[in-house]
Amino acid sequence: MSAATAPAFAIPDTAPAPPVPTSIAQTGLTADQIEQLMIKTIYGGEATGLTIAERLRLPYTMLEPLIERVRAEQLVEVRGATGSGSAGYRYALTDAGRDRARQYLDASQYIGPAPVSLASYVAQMRALAAARVYIDRERLRHSFSHLVVSDPVLEQLGPAVNAGKAVFLYGPPGNGKTVIAEGLGRALGGDMYMPHAIDVDGHTLTMFDPINHDSLEADAESSSVISIAPRDRRWVRIRRPIVMVGGELTLDMLDLTFNPLAKFYEAPIQLKANGGVFLVDDFGRQRIRPQELLNRWIVPLESRVDYLTLHTGKKFQVPFDVLIVFATNLDPASLADEAFLRRIPYKIPIADPTTDEFTRIFDLNCRRRNLRFHQVMVAYLQRRHYAPQGRPLRACHPRDLLDQVTALCRYRGIEPAITRELLDAACASYFVDGLQPAAPVVPRRNAARARMAVH
Repeated sequence: MSAATAPAFAIPDTAPAPPVPTSIAQTGLTADQIEQLMIKTIYGGEATGLTIAERLRLPYTMLEPLIERVRAEQLVEVRGATGSGSAGYRYALTDAGRDRARQYLDASQYIGPAPVSLASYVAQMRALAAARVYIDRERLRHSFSHLVVSDPVLEQLGPAVNAGKAVFLYGPPGNGKTVIAEGLGRALGGDMYMPHAIDVDGHTLTMFDPINHDSLEADAESSSVISIAPRDRRWVRIRRPIVMVGGELTLDMLDLTFNPLAKFYEAPIQLKANGGVFLVDDFGRQRIRPQELLNRWIVPLESRVDYLTLHTGKKFQVPFDVLIVFATNLDPASLADEAFLRRIPYKIPIADPTTDEFTRIFDLNCRRRNLRFHQVMVAYLQRRHYAPQGRPLRACHPRDLLDQVTALCRYRGIEPAITRELLDAACASYFVDGLQPAAPVVPRRNAARARMAVH
């Protein structure tokens, strides 16, 4: 498939915004939990009331009575003011407050936006699923307009996305299984809200991950004493995630990661992908056996819920609202048994491109590199470098060969262009089949012995 830049395409789907909590009870946390997080926040140094509210992502009007309470307990003192009202006071911990902060940090070193409750997260994911808009042919084609994908494949991908069931993409390497899976994420489109962290029975799970989540937030404005944010700012507005793992995947990555020093958890990779696409690339080449991974997901794929376990032994249930895509160039039947394959209802072969599709992919990649497209050069490639060797067309070949042509032109100090001589040089470097193995090197001291053995 072509790797040309994807077009900007406005998806009308809009996730429901989490409502702003107007009381401590509506946060899903206790007053003591918020107070502990607030004291740990001030432990880093002086902070105004507005700064504390910004770091906790909670309205200052909610925090004000808690600040007054810890002041009365002589845990916090006022060091000055930067504006009118208590929101502008500069707060700092007293000696007793620092002792209390160290106690709280011994229990958990999490400092940041206040977590949301597990019940709130589950409700938000259900609301997201209820607000989902199904895609049609036009939207799917628009999402894949930067690729060359055959109509039969699109006709299989569309129902798979709408069903939200697991997908198996299989076929020869280099034909775009990975970019097709990413295209499914663009087809889902829209945005959603991801919490910074979740509270589960007093334990904190960090959720928002800048590596896997593309934030749509504008620069956060300072909290206001008067105005109320239009939504709960403990949640981050993101694009639907497209999380990809390859050979590095292990079973540990699918469970909660507990930091014994910091005393809080990081969410597993599939939970971070909730609401979007989770691609297991090069399936069958992971550091764990395919059967182990498949056994781990048999229940989630069937029931659409997952079960996670705290280090205390407590289990809890989370939604498994994610489109799982397995991409492999191995035979699916050799990777999974019938029971598991039944739970992956969409098995879509990604075959080698036809001559016409290969030509279109070549054209798209030329345009991306501002190279003049010559259809005669594609015909030359097939006549000179494909047909004689019985070499199959691969969707990645145009991109890779044109990259080599461009690099060679830059090395020679000439304007990048496509010629027969440059294509020959690129193919000589790129393809390895047909090469004769090098003659073994015989140590000099054994050369005479080798000649005697020959004679």
